[in-house]
Amino acid sequence: MNSVAADVLRLLTVRGETLAVAESLTGGLVAAEITAVPGASKVFRGSVTAYATELKRDVLGVDGALLAARGAVDPQVAAQMAAGVRTALGADWGLATTGVAGPEPQDGQPVGTVFVAVDGPFEEGSGEHTGGKVASLRLNGDRAEIRMESVRSVLELLLRELTGEQTGNERAQDTEQNGGT
Repeated sequence: MNSVAADVLRLLTVRGETLAVAESLTGGLVAAEITAVPGASKVFRGSVTAYATELKRDVLGVDGALLAARGAVDPQVAAQMAAGVRTALGADWGLATTGVAGPEPQDGQPVGTVFVAVDGPFEEGSGEHTGGKVASLRLNGDRAEIRMESVRSVLELLLRELTGEQTGNERAQDTEQNGGT
């Protein structure tokens, strides 16, 4: 999985952008995966492990009414966590994970229900928001497997956003810097 984190960090470095992470069910595993890559400090701002629901509200700015109505395991909560960590840590990109790793259901959601989110920068000149993707996952396995698949999924979601938004010139520049053709 480290190669996905390495690809993400390489693309962020080429783009001159930064990353912050908000984690719930993964409890710091996303940040650990990112910081395992040498040179991560060039782009990684930090992370917030908001395991308690009130921290999602108080630290990350997730709407308290949303949390009261739907609980912490919700796609909108994931989206607000990603946007909130971008703001709180001053990053260009924010990632978030929330869900149920087990062993018991939570907030009326079964074990394996996970939402991962990415929130990205505004498009230059337009003021239009280009980030803000949420993926809904139904994962199988034990607690450790669900958590690790959540890490992989959120990093791949960001990688898709970064590669989808690159211009041809940025791709060419990135390929040249990494010895490709």
